[in-house]
Amino acid sequence: MARYTGPRAKISRRFGVSLFGSSKAFERRNFPPGQHGVRAGRKKKSEYSVALGEKQKLRFMYGVLEKQFRGYYEEASRRRGITGTILLQLLECRLDNVVYRAGFANSRQAARQAVNHGHILVNGRTVDIASFQVKPGDVIKVGARPSSQQLVTRMTDLTQAMPIKDWLTVDKDKLQATVSRIPDREDIDPIVNEQLIVELYSR
Repeated sequence: MARYTGPRAKISRRFGVSLFGSSKAFERRNFPPGQHGVRAGRKKKSEYSVALGEKQKLRFMYGVLEKQFRGYYEEASRRRGITGTILLQLLECRLDNVVYRAGFANSRQAARQAVNHGHILVNGRTVDIASFQVKPGDVIKVGARPSSQQLVTRMTDLTQAMPIKDWLTVDKDKLQATVSRIPDREDIDPIVNEQLIVELYSR
């Protein structure tokens, strides 16, 4: 499946926020990349540039490419409710994101790899599609294979300090998480202004 494989620290520095989990490189150089990086932040951006930046931040954060992201937007615009909030909920309910939110991986990239390699079960069945949409009541569990158990156990040691979202019920002893409800806007990290993204696609 297609995925972004380019430089990550550079992308985080471009947008001024850690998008890929690790923030070490970003902390060392907290200014945009490039020859004029230190001075680049002083230049006034157009409304289009700001909206495009918001979309790119969200896209990189969840690890989806442009065509797939547009598909999420179109699905959100078809549903009743606030399009921006529904877009965030669709992204947040991806299986790889839920694995990350449950603390079974220390980044969305690691969670995606765990899903793709068949380490994750949904309601007792192996699901190896990272974009699989979970629903309230779904039980996400780590497979019984020793390799799966060992991998995720190592990951949970790295994510002990990471808070668990209220919309998930997690049992780290059983390496199991249950989706209690669809996340509200307040449950989702507010790193973007999703209304600008909606306006960008509405043009």
